[in-house]
Amino acid sequence: MAAMTTVAAGMDMMGTRQTSRSPRTRTLTIAERNSTLMEAQRKGRRGPTPEVFFTKHIDNSRIVKADDPERRREMRTFTMAMGFLFLVVMVYVWQHFAAIEVGYHVESQKSQVEQLREDNRQLRLSEAQLSDPGRIDKIAKQLGLDTPQPGQVIRPDGNDTNAPVLARVSAPSVPNY
Repeated sequence: MAAMTTVAAGMDMMGTRQTSRSPRTRTLTIAERNSTLMEAQRKGRRGPTPEVFFTKHIDNSRIVKADDPERRREMRTFTMAMGFLFLVVMVYVWQHFAAIEVGYHVESQKSQVEQLREDNRQLRLSEAQLSDPGRIDKIAKQLGLDTPQPGQVIRPDGNDTNAPVLARVSAPSVPNY
């Protein structure tokens, strides 16, 4: 009730003094009146009982959307543009990852070549150490081997072992069975 009296007093004031005030004062008075009304409504809503809301089930299954050919054409164009953009991006990503993979493959091949070169160097060094004539002679003496005496070596072609031999190339012979 007190709110109603305040609103009524405000309305009464506006009615009596409206002609004497300037337009700017009139807008302030309307603003004051609106804020007063808003406060009165807010106070009137508040009370001892809470507000209760009920839900209502709405069935929209029978609603049919109208077909819009313009919208359908726009959506088709948009879908094709996005599909093309997606395809271009996927090709770029595929090329990028393929280039990275090739780079890793090249690096692994380089390291493998270096490892094989090191192994080859080690094998050549081993071969040089094992084929040293001094080492072979020492091992032969440990095994009890000595230089052959004249007449100990018999060649299958019947040549004299003590005669000098010239180097020559001959094709290997194949035995007949």
